[in-house]
Amino acid sequence: MLLRRRQKASRRRSGAAPVARAPYRLAPSEMKELLEQLKELSDKGFIRPSSTPWGASVLFVKKKDELFWMCIDYQELNKLTVKNRYPLPMIDDLFDQIQGSSVYSKIDLRLGYHKLRVREEDVSKTAFRTR
Repeated sequence: MLLRRRQKASRRRSGAAPVARAPYRLAPSEMKELLEQLKELSDKGFIRPSSTPWGASVLFVKKKDELFWMCIDYQELNKLTVKNRYPLPMIDDLFDQIQGSSVYSKIDLRLGYHKLRVREEDVSKTAFRTR
């Protein structure tokens, strides 16, 4: 499957071959959740079938509310990616900045990740594999 959004750059180190990991083994409950989430993501136009040589593995993390959070393991791709000269701030620094605040809010950006735009030439790198 490929993510559909465009424009986020992920420059690859020169000479690096595409990486593809075998899918992780999933429990029956995770497999059921995977099929449901893939259908939802496909119906919303966030993913589509692919035959790219790239492929990250899917795994699930159980949230506090007992729901499954689908994660894609891009560790191997990250090793090949040229790091951004201006990285995102460290989470600890952000927490330090809000120290002493009295009002906090929380939002769940479950589908927000799929709203990132990826450059056309980088779309194939976002592929993930399932059984």
